Amino acid sequence: MMNRKLLLLSFLVLMLLQACKPKPKPVLPTDQWHEGSAKFAADESFKPITEQEAYVFTALFTKAKPDFTYKDENDVVRLLLEDSVRMVLLSRDLDSNEVKTLKTRNLTPATYRFATDAVALIVNKVSNDTLISVNEIKKMLTGDAKTTKNIVFDNPGSSLLQYFKTLCGVSEFKPKNIFALKTNKEVIQYVSTHPDALGITSFSWYDEPDSDYADAVKNVKIVAVKDENNKKYANEYFKPSQTTLYLKQYPLSRSLFVVNCTGRIGLATGFTNFVTSEKGQRIIMETGILPDEIPGREINIKKKFN
Repeated sequence: MMNRKLLLLSFLVLMLLQACKPKPKPVLPTDQWHEGSAKFAADESFKPITEQEAYVFTALFTKAKPDFTYKDENDVVRLLLEDSVRMVLLSRDLDSNEVKTLKTRNLTPATYRFATDAVALIVNKVSNDTLISVNEIKKMLTGDAKTTKNIVFDNPGSSLLQYFKTLCGVSEFKPKNIFALKTNKEVIQYVSTHPDALGITSFSWYDEPDSDYADAVKNVKIVAVKDENNKKYANEYFKPSQTTLYLKQYPLSRSLFVVNCTGRIGLATGFTNFVTSEKGQRIIMETGILPDEIPGREINIKKKFN
């Protein structure tokens, strides 16, 4: 009986001590609209665009410290679903299952398109190949057409690889001449030294390349593409440019999106707002691809009086 009383007394004392402990303070976000630090993830295939946007953003807002991780598309989405990051840049919108997963954590994604990118096909400078059709590249990828070329993608989990799987209506490419490296930069460097290669990259890698692969860019050329199923331009070949993207002449294009799941006004919101603003869209113009909204131009007209 005495042991029971002692046990009950000890339990009551423990409960009182627990009640007297100060409650831990909630961890508050350290980032705000234009300041603080936050981790984000972006698709490596259009890294030059993201880097340029981040460079100007941090130059304008010196207290802002966005920390970008560059991965293939599969890894970027995985980081988002695992709640390792809450803002990502992708070449597609999230699918219904991904949105459902986020909503189970009370995270509602807000998606904004900010650019149209071109998927570029490149060959070695000495190659005689300068033209290709959409049907031809589809047949080469599915093995329905023989080719002596090695077709090189940037990564096994790449959004570019997924783009062509969707285009061809297949889940996997079986031909043995299709390879995946690690990055777009490696694809350009590989094609620059292999005359028998056909590389697939984002068009954004060719405008003002960094010094570590600028020589490789000089040794490759972009192939013009035609789409036989385009009623208006069925017999015409086009190279990627802002004009051919705007006029929907170049057939291999994709939209770029920023997905913000923070649900609050912080650094992710500030960066999203910047990328979709006039300043951010002008930066897109300078990278060579097509901004979602073409910024207007102000022209001052001065009258000359005699």
